[in-house]
Amino acid sequence: MPELPEVEVTRQGLIPLLKKRISKVDVRNYSLRWPIDNNLEKILKGQELLQLDRRAKYILAKFTNGTLIIHLGMSGHLCIMPINSKVKKHDHVDFTFGNDGPILRYTDPRRFGSILWTKDNPMDHKLLCKLGPEPLNQNFNGEYLYRILKRKQQYIKSVIMDSNIVVGIGNIYASEALFYAGIKPQRRAHKVSKKETYILVKFIKEVINNAIKKGGSTMSDFFDVNGENGYFQNEHKVYGREGLCCLTCQSVIKQKRIGQRSSFFCSECQK
Repeated sequence: MPELPEVEVTRQGLIPLLKKRISKVDVRNYSLRWPIDNNLEKILKGQELLQLDRRAKYILAKFTNGTLIIHLGMSGHLCIMPINSKVKKHDHVDFTFGNDGPILRYTDPRRFGSILWTKDNPMDHKLLCKLGPEPLNQNFNGEYLYRILKRKQQYIKSVIMDSNIVVGIGNIYASEALFYAGIKPQRRAHKVSKKETYILVKFIKEVINNAIKKGGSTMSDFFDVNGENGYFQNEHKVYGREGLCCLTCQSVIKQKRIGQRSSFFCSECQK
């Protein structure tokens, strides 16, 4: 699943489409996680793309009369393509800008993504209104997280992946940040000290920022809007490295199921 860095890389890649107008919308499959509005072509035709924001793993494409809320789901991606590009099996939606393109194409083999239209403030939408702070914002800090952790009995990794507490920290970046902070993913949250919490927040921000700069992590089928792979997977210290030597201490990287997700850690570097 694309995580926050991959979604942010996608958002940044769409910036060349700003100030362009939609001339046509082709919906080939309305059945995503939630049905696409049957009138989407009529709604969007002639509207100008004014702004591109991101909230958690949602891209918010603001047009003249409303906003598209786009989620890439498990396997979705957006690509900017020339007009008349060949359509493949899982290419579900094309947004054509201008008379001669380009096309913004939404592809999603598993169809767990979503494309929703709202005329209201998207931050009030039921999918967004209860989300926690952004990890790169100032209001996500050590003091904030420590107040939460000291009353939580769950594993620390489960807590930092809870979007009601902080958004966008998926499996990859939770594993990596915990490694840098020296905290095992299966440590109980209330047993993480205040000092450790501040260190963890620092590394969450560093890991996510670094991943964005490197174009995200391409583990299976993620690529950016121009079809380019990310490179942050080349810097993973623990994620996906079960059975390999720790790059810091040479101990064997271990894997444990936490919250039905594979978690990777070094039992020597992380306590």
